[in-house]
Amino acid sequence: QVQLLESGGGLVQTGGSLRLSCAASGRTFRTNAMGWFRQAPGKEREFVAAISGGSITYYTDSVKGRFTISRDNTKNTVYLQMNSLKPDDTAVYYCAARDGYYGLGYARGDYDYWGQGTQVTVSS
Repeated sequence: QVQLLESGGGLVQTGGSLRLSCAASGRTFRTNAMGWFRQAPGKEREFVAAISGGSITYYTDSVKGRFTISRDNTKNTVYLQMNSLKPDDTAVYYCAARDGYYGLGYARGDYDYWGQGTQVTVSS
């Protein structure tokens, strides 16, 4: 059974940093694209960042230069380093994995497995 377990969320002040982790179990995702999405209250779940099986990365415009997605295939884990956080970054952050796809995915429908989410709250 595939599981994605996020951790690292919390409460931080504007300008602060957090590092989210997503540990996969049940199978390896070393050659699969992975992604991070977020959902704020009353809003749709939106794409944040993705990393391909070859570690090519892509970000939504609002987080470029502030967030960094990375992966450690020895640990079957993907990370999201978030710096210069803003109140607009407040949301539940979800990790996702593509099944059998090496290339980047940008939409919810591109992903087959999802974590349960971790709350990130940025205070002003």
